[in-house]
Amino acid sequence: MGTHEEQGQTGVSRRVVSVGFVSTALPTPCGIATFTTALATALERGGVACSVVRVLDTPEPAPTTSAVPIVATLVASDRSTIASAVRALNRRDVAVIQHEYGLYGGADGEDVLDVMAGVRVPIITILHTVLPHPSDHQRWVLNEVVRRSDEVVVMSRTARATLSEVYEIGATPISVIAHGAMVMPATTPARGARPLILTWGLIGPGKGIEWAIDAVATLRDLVPRPRYVVAGRTHPKVLANSGDAYRRSLERRVRERHAGSMVEFDNSYRSLDSLEQLIASADVVILPYDSREQATSGVLVDAVAAGRPVVATAFPHAVELLSSGAGLIVDQGDVAAMAFALRRILTEPATAAAMRAEAARLAPTLSWDAVALRYRGLIDSLVDREVAHVS
Repeated sequence: MGTHEEQGQTGVSRRVVSVGFVSTALPTPCGIATFTTALATALERGGVACSVVRVLDTPEPAPTTSAVPIVATLVASDRSTIASAVRALNRRDVAVIQHEYGLYGGADGEDVLDVMAGVRVPIITILHTVLPHPSDHQRWVLNEVVRRSDEVVVMSRTARATLSEVYEIGATPISVIAHGAMVMPATTPARGARPLILTWGLIGPGKGIEWAIDAVATLRDLVPRPRYVVAGRTHPKVLANSGDAYRRSLERRVRERHAGSMVEFDNSYRSLDSLEQLIASADVVILPYDSREQATSGVLVDAVAAGRPVVATAFPHAVELLSSGAGLIVDQGDVAAMAFALRRILTEPATAAAMRAEAARLAPTLSWDAVALRYRGLIDSLVDREVAHVS
């Protein structure tokens, strides 16, 4: 293992441990890639040496630069890459596996089990999806992932409850650690400017943006008239399977609702600085997702951490995070409820201010540094256990 001691500025030695992530990685435009980069960067600030086994659907050239060093590649379409991925992980103190069914090769991503079978160092698995109604095979895969993990992390209490009720977790410890976020100073949008309603992230069916367009179109009587910005590219897998059909359907819907002056599409993958500026300028963030099962949303966490009032459909993570007043919950596909919630936030300054204040109260607990500190505790406990076992 790579554990060693280094001298801090106080002269007191501190242990440096090495962690190998199994994950997509930037520049892949993917939420899990962004998550891994942010978490690894925060861990590095705390003295953890991080690297990544990059997961790809098909082979592609290595990026010229990478925020987290790439030490191996795991290609879903090429099982021969499993061996090199395992070797790279076994040179670290701890392996951290990002789990999502569509990330790995095999039925329901079952090839990840072969990776885990070869890893000889402790494994922390982060579950990005915990389906409440899995197929038999999906349940079997996740049961095996949990069984082969030394620690499992979920990002909400709802996901923890679902894991306990639907799956077989055995003796594996389960921790709830929130999705991290970039925390920005809370700001109040400038008076007189057109109010900005914002949705961002990778675009595809199930995002419910069509319902948000319908809701925004009913707000044309407001002065000044709000604008709705949909920022983000089409999800790469959606683009590969069905092209830009969903985006084109949204553009048609805007024309049919005569809302061309109110809705804008920003088909780009913004830099972090550019995205922060966009979020900071929003009066309200809307997450109109169709799913009733989404246990984790990085966009939701970023919106709250930025102090933005949120309107979200009733998916579990939103119900949990917004329960103390940082936003409003509406039913999936309920255009009238979305429009009413947006109108409240845009026309009732006291309501919007109370939501911003509650979001600001929650924000420090959602920072990547705070989240990384929780992960560092798990990592250290596993390393201590391993050292005690060896000795």
